[in-house]
Amino acid sequence: MNQRYIISIDQSTQGTKALLLDYEKELRILTRADRPHEQLVNEKGWVSHNPEEIYENVVGVVKDLMEKAFVLPEQVAALAISNQRETSLIWDSRTGKPLADAVVWQCSRAADICGRDYIADKADIIAAKTGIPLSPYFPAAKLCWLLENTPDAVTLMKEGFLRMGTVDTWLVYRLTQGREYRTDYSNASRTQLFNIHTLQWDEEICGLFGIDPACLPAVTDSDACFGITSCGGLLPQGVPIAAVLGDSHAALFGQNCEAPGQTKVTYGTGSSIMMNVGSTPSASTKGLASSIGWVRSGRPVYVLEGNLNYTGAVITWLTKDLKIADNAWETSPLAEEALQDDDVYFVPAFSGLGAPYWDSHAKAAISGMDRTTGRNELVRAALESIAYQSGDVISAMEEDSGVRIREIRVDGGPVANRFLMQFTADILDCAVSIPEAEELSAMGVGLLAGITLKVLPEDIRETFIRRRNITPSMADGMRRKKLSGWKKAVESVLSR
Repeated sequence: MNQRYIISIDQSTQGTKALLLDYEKELRILTRADRPHEQLVNEKGWVSHNPEEIYENVVGVVKDLMEKAFVLPEQVAALAISNQRETSLIWDSRTGKPLADAVVWQCSRAADICGRDYIADKADIIAAKTGIPLSPYFPAAKLCWLLENTPDAVTLMKEGFLRMGTVDTWLVYRLTQGREYRTDYSNASRTQLFNIHTLQWDEEICGLFGIDPACLPAVTDSDACFGITSCGGLLPQGVPIAAVLGDSHAALFGQNCEAPGQTKVTYGTGSSIMMNVGSTPSASTKGLASSIGWVRSGRPVYVLEGNLNYTGAVITWLTKDLKIADNAWETSPLAEEALQDDDVYFVPAFSGLGAPYWDSHAKAAISGMDRTTGRNELVRAALESIAYQSGDVISAMEEDSGVRIREIRVDGGPVANRFLMQFTADILDCAVSIPEAEELSAMGVGLLAGITLKVLPEDIRETFIRRRNITPSMADGMRRKKLSGWKKAVESVLSR
């Protein structure tokens, strides 16, 4: 029986999803499956995930897909993986079991490590080598925290039995039953341990964080074979893991942002705003990260990126925590019914502010309320905060690159929010391009796997992704007024 399917897995912050891509005649998404995992938040606000639950859910969504679509194991050609990126974990190679819960990218428990004099004094060197501003957001400090706070971790590292890394490395390791210990360049470039100029783990920086680079995974091209997997016995013949990308990089690839200057925003729990800058890294002077978009056949593509901690999570906060909206779909009409010219601003710094501020001690706040402020106005301010944060990063990108961004390509669940997309176009004063296809991270890495296996043409992204555009309609005076109010609101919550 002919192989005709690629299973593309997107392991994200809230859960794991998988797409079944049928490439036999004309590429189509046959079906999808989703499984959530528990968000472990303690009294200190530390955010963790159970690595075993994540692995089991990956196997589970593959099983769900195959059962829903009546797919036989021998019809599956390959797996592809995109992943939440900076979430960090450690495990014992002798047992394959995690030594602690994973520290989620949102979690700032490692802030004190970044504040240590011998590390803080090297912040400029760290940024120059890794392209990343020193922050507890990234795995370097998170892995250091795990080493210092997990019994026997340092001993295991010295003995050569410790394994560590991001979620992609964990999944490749488990899916190949410990035979492969690898990460791809996109994920490695986000660890703050990888030199994006030499394309190697940096011994000096690893040493600062107490990490032996010999214990880190091999770094592999994004379109290489990451090993053969039976996916927990579901695919007994074994199939290749044919592509791995960090989720935001996978979305950039899926959005066909191949030319320098092309930019996309991926909305998830947080958001990644990413610009292709070409074949050489571009250093930022505005608080952005310079990373590797992907490496294909040995050729790197570099990006500028800004990361926001709370965007889609703001909508979750409205619906699940405040309960002032029944569901995400309700937030758009509520915001449209609100007063539009008041001074209410919401800064969602629940775990500090990411790019371009990088202030892990900033606190969330709502400002400018008066007696006319009600539910609708709070919902509107919360949605607007997503656009304002994106605008801060886009402005920094334009200054760093010298490129005026005329279009941003967007993906992720919040693109269905009509109010948010129009307000984003208005505040950024540029077109917002929305693809018909959903889940661009899963799609992007699945397309890369298909191109790698030569079952899909190189130009598939140009023909497969259809789009619609939203254009700005806000008057310049109103835009300036709103942006000025936002800047004041942000200044009021910064810790410095």
